[in-house]
Amino acid sequence: MQPADNATPITALIPSLESTPAMRRSIKPAEKSFLVVLVLIVASLAVGQPYGQPDRGQPGDEMIQAYLGRVTEEIHEGFLRDVESADDWEKLRPTHKEEYFHMLGLRPMPAKTPLEATVTGTLAGDGYVVDMLHYQSRPKLYVTANLYRPAKVTEGQRLPAVLYVCGHSMRGRNGNKTAYQSHGIWFARHGYVCLMLDTLQMGEIAAIHHGTYREGRWWWHSRGYTSAGVECLNGIRGIDYLISRPDVDPERIAVTGISGGGAATFWIAAADERARVAVPVSGMADLPSYVTNRVINGHCDCMFLYNTFQWPWTRIAALVAPRPMLFTNSDSDAIFPMDANRRVINRLERIYSLYGRSDFVDSVVSIGGHAYRQDIRRASYRFINTHLKNDPSPVTDSEVDLVTGSGSGLRHPIEPERLRVFPQDADIPEDELNTTIDRHFVPMAKVDPPRRGEYRSWKAVLLAELRRVTFRCFPERIPSAKLLHVDQQDLDRLESEPGIEIRLQHLRSLGSSGDTQRIMMVVRDADSTEALSPWVRRALEPGDALYVCTPRGVGVSKWTTKDPPNTIERSHVLLGRTVDTGRIWDIIAAARYLRGKYGGDVPVHVLGEGAAGVLAAYAALWEEDISGVKLNEPPLSHMDAGAPQFLNVLRVCDVPDVLGMLAPRELTVQGKHPDLLAKVAEIYDAAEASAKLTRE
Repeated sequence: MQPADNATPITALIPSLESTPAMRRSIKPAEKSFLVVLVLIVASLAVGQPYGQPDRGQPGDEMIQAYLGRVTEEIHEGFLRDVESADDWEKLRPTHKEEYFHMLGLRPMPAKTPLEATVTGTLAGDGYVVDMLHYQSRPKLYVTANLYRPAKVTEGQRLPAVLYVCGHSMRGRNGNKTAYQSHGIWFARHGYVCLMLDTLQMGEIAAIHHGTYREGRWWWHSRGYTSAGVECLNGIRGIDYLISRPDVDPERIAVTGISGGGAATFWIAAADERARVAVPVSGMADLPSYVTNRVINGHCDCMFLYNTFQWPWTRIAALVAPRPMLFTNSDSDAIFPMDANRRVINRLERIYSLYGRSDFVDSVVSIGGHAYRQDIRRASYRFINTHLKNDPSPVTDSEVDLVTGSGSGLRHPIEPERLRVFPQDADIPEDELNTTIDRHFVPMAKVDPPRRGEYRSWKAVLLAELRRVTFRCFPERIPSAKLLHVDQQDLDRLESEPGIEIRLQHLRSLGSSGDTQRIMMVVRDADSTEALSPWVRRALEPGDALYVCTPRGVGVSKWTTKDPPNTIERSHVLLGRTVDTGRIWDIIAAARYLRGKYGGDVPVHVLGEGAAGVLAAYAALWEEDISGVKLNEPPLSHMDAGAPQFLNVLRVCDVPDVLGMLAPRELTVQGKHPDLLAKVAEIYDAAEASAKLTRE
């Protein structure tokens, strides 16, 4: 949604113009009582706002939604667990910061290379000057920006500064910075230097925010890449640029923005303590809202980090404490609902109270939809004035030089074309990486095969890191599935974990039941139409019992998929997992169930074709009772189309490394990938298990 800068000014729901700490202290007791009653009335009307009706078109919809809701609640309730004081929180802060940067794809943090800041044009306005400039947050990643500054500045004077991060406003080739120019003008006229940044997708060099929302770039999950990380880095480097200027006071910098800019305000302020004040406008809800109430559907990928470490979402905002923060929202904002707003501000007030700084966090709720209005602008400007200029006086001129009108009737104080950093298309740098940054931003791991004698230690290091950042949601060992019911035709209905039902079908046994030598469990792929494929038939031997495992989201447990917004798949990563992570759990639970069913002495082998083969391999990696793996034409990289995806896995290793880690167990791979399979063979050789590897 596009936040309008020209909405009709209306009265605030709570007294936004009186919401800065200095003014709050001047409110009379009777007025406070009225405000408390008003807020309580509104709160009672704002409980549990669902974002549309849940999908019910597929048999697995209710199951997966209930599962996601349960996991969401478990994570959400962990906020400030075991934290009773500011000291407790400060002891956790270094670990939280490390985890935070990792979840944004910023570990390791890109080197602070020269910004190469370049001004391409300047224009003079009434009481302000605008510079058109660009800098490189990392080499060849260009950030286009407008710098608003006062027209007259005393020589040697250092001014407070504002980093303004823009929301999702479609301005095409001119960049979305042009939609918010009135804010830059206001700040410059009031003695600030304001750096207004284009975003990655809606800047002058248009790239992609919606990789998993609509572009099918599911490898973003495995790369650990989110466009939120780019916006965070661009903002951090924007602060670097501001403090490099002789007219900026490095101790007085604020960050603010609405919608996507509100989210970016959190990303930047949580990451960079040089942002002394944060004013996010409509930028954060919480996990119950995003996942359980499906509000994720209203947001693109730049609004989210990948929740690898399973954080309650408000912990991101809590990293800003105890620096001043004004948390701002609107009562009818469908993508930042009021029930989430209430939960977030309540938790923020709790963390600030630990520091004795309750007056440093405040909230404003405006009446209306997802937009700026007079009360929001006045409150935002006043809060920044209060904390950067020690001036809490009311703001009376917030409605000057607004962008007005709509569609073809839009009217701007400055014509957008005049604010272009690259006036002509030919001026756009040919070496830009903006449009391909998702393939460069987060480094892929480069894993060398081990030498002989080093296999165990090599494997242990990789397994430890995979458990830390990819399969963190797994227990030490996944338990056996529970039998729920046996249907006709030897079909077992199993519960693999609470609330998740899968199917296990016994197809045939070669020989009598007492002669079973091996259990062969085929993992059913989502696109599979025939369980007993020719390659499976060739793998069977006398004494084999053949089963087909149908994991979650496949067959009878299939859920609704709409592309966009890919609700279920994207919701999983907000809970520190992926759909395919859950399927590995199902395969392991089913394998353990079968082993128990046959007395624990009959070996279990897992088989899979294509993506299902990779799932089978990962299941064997985490379950020692799986004795062998047979794969047919598996994708040999998580970058391949259709490959299973696991959070951050490509920051640790890739499919050939995982296959190698199965040594010394039996592994058969059928496929035409001699170069990549050569690495698997090299690893098996290092493990002195070459005889257990068969390549066909």
